[in-house]
Amino acid sequence: MKLILSTFFIIFCFSVPTKNLDQLTINKIQVIGSHNSYKVAIDASLLQLIKSKDQSDLSGLEYSHPPISTQLDLGLRNLELDVYSDSLGGKYANPLGLKLVKNQAPFDTEKQMLLPGFKVFHVQDIDFRSHHPLFKDYLIELKNWSDKNPNHEPIYITINAKDDEIKKAGFVVPEKFTAKTFDALEEILKKYLGTSKIIKPSDIQGHYSTLENAVQKFNWPKLKDARGKFVFILDEQDEKREMFIQGHPSLKGRIMFANAIPNTPEAAILILNDPKKNQTLIKEYVSKGYIVRTRADAETVQARQNDYSQFEAAKISGAQIISTDYYLKSTHFLSEYRVSFEQDVFIRKNPLFN
Repeated sequence: MKLILSTFFIIFCFSVPTKNLDQLTINKIQVIGSHNSYKVAIDASLLQLIKSKDQSDLSGLEYSHPPISTQLDLGLRNLELDVYSDSLGGKYANPLGLKLVKNQAPFDTEKQMLLPGFKVFHVQDIDFRSHHPLFKDYLIELKNWSDKNPNHEPIYITINAKDDEIKKAGFVVPEKFTAKTFDALEEILKKYLGTSKIIKPSDIQGHYSTLENAVQKFNWPKLKDARGKFVFILDEQDEKREMFIQGHPSLKGRIMFANAIPNTPEAAILILNDPKKNQTLIKEYVSKGYIVRTRADAETVQARQNDYSQFEAAKISGAQIISTDYYLKSTHFLSEYRVSFEQDVFIRKNPLFN
């Protein structure tokens, strides 16, 4: 019975028609998506051991997601991938966590972590399980899903370029991102997904003097023209953001958008993760033409407390992209918390626009 109900839920969510939104530009639509979309749960015994030795609160790691194709079938239209550079291969092939606890589930049985190329996981040596070790395999899955569902609404994908060091003995020191690393990352997007499936900054800028000028003129495509497409956003600030932008005014030649500073030529899509704190600011940016991504919940806090106040603030703010870990109820602790719009859908008209 549970399987039948789950199947019905998936079909119902995915089959809700959005043709009535086709004439709206995509900045006038609101979608729900997932945070750290690739994440497979940490082995329970490993997490328990880490908790016993670490004074920090690690409860925020107790979540996971089904494969990204399943999420897209449900109707989610935003995903997030954490990407680590591994130009030589093998840097993350032997996580410390595997050595700390015996009899864990097999890891990387196909030895993909030994291959050169970008890897996807949450935290080196601790939270290292992912549906695909290789970034390219997510792109292949996305393309295959898109080809089978060519009329899908645009899917926003935020990318975190992970290279933070954990200054504890035994932890791998990640490879640092550089301008050349970002170039290589975008080449992977071109190779495995193809530019014809991606809405690029130059597509939005058009004949306008800057990308931001185009955005403030609402030069986003209509939904009907954005179907079957993906939008990639580099969710980074400071030095990494500057490296990505340097030499690319208005992101000319770039495949991904940047989380650029408002009122700069590269500003188009902004990341403001706290809609309660930033609700007025998000409304202001959305009304100016920017697309904003925010979060309904974080670190499992809202789910544990059945607290929808941040999600309600996100909806009211008009942020076009709302990220959550709980489009389905938690399987890690007891909670009724689950995020969706009315009628169990994950896309709707943006309430900020008539």
